[in-house]
Order: sequence, then C-alpha cells, then structure tokens
Amino acid sequence: MVDPRYTTRPPVVHQPADDDAWFAPKRYGYGSGLPIRWQGWALLASYIALLGGLKLLMDRDDGVSRGLSFGLFVAATAVLAVVSARRTRGGWKWRWGTSD
Repeated sequence: MVDPRYTTRPPVVHQPADDDAWFAPKRYGYGSGLPIRWQGWALLASYIALLGGLKLLMDRDDGVSRGLSFGLFVAATAVLAVVSARRTRGGWKWRWGTSD
C-alpha cells in the first residue's frame, strides 16, 4: 500500500452510482457544475431553447410582449435554479477544491 502523502494523484472519492443526481458539484465556488445525466442536459437544453423563444417574443414592438418575456425569463431562471440545486450531488454549498 502506498502512503497517500507521497502520491501525486488526488484521493479517489467514490460516490454511489444511483444517487439520482442530475448535476455534478462545482469544484470551486457555489452552485452546480455540468449535467451528468440526460435529465440535466434536457433541462439545460430546454432552458436555452426557452431563452431563444423569449428573445423572439421580446423583439416584437409592444410593451406587453416585453413584460411577458421578462416575467417568463425570471420564472424559468428560478425553476432552473431550484431544480439544479435539488438535483446536484451533495447540494449547493461553497467548495474549496478537493477538500470537500
């Protein structure tokens, strides 16, 4: 057995394979990283597609469509933040690299 103080590789942390996480945690900072399952990628792709649709709606010249697009943007961003926070492995917390 090799003493872990004399190796250059970081320690391996084994996560359970069936933890239902859609997003990997960020290594540094607060929040979630990239999606690790198809559900996370689908959520992110639908959010980006919705933003594209909202851009088309906002390009109309009436104030109602601009207000509606802003309200939908805030709602969609809140849904994305809540779902990704609940589906991130280990939850959202401040991380300082490999010590967490």
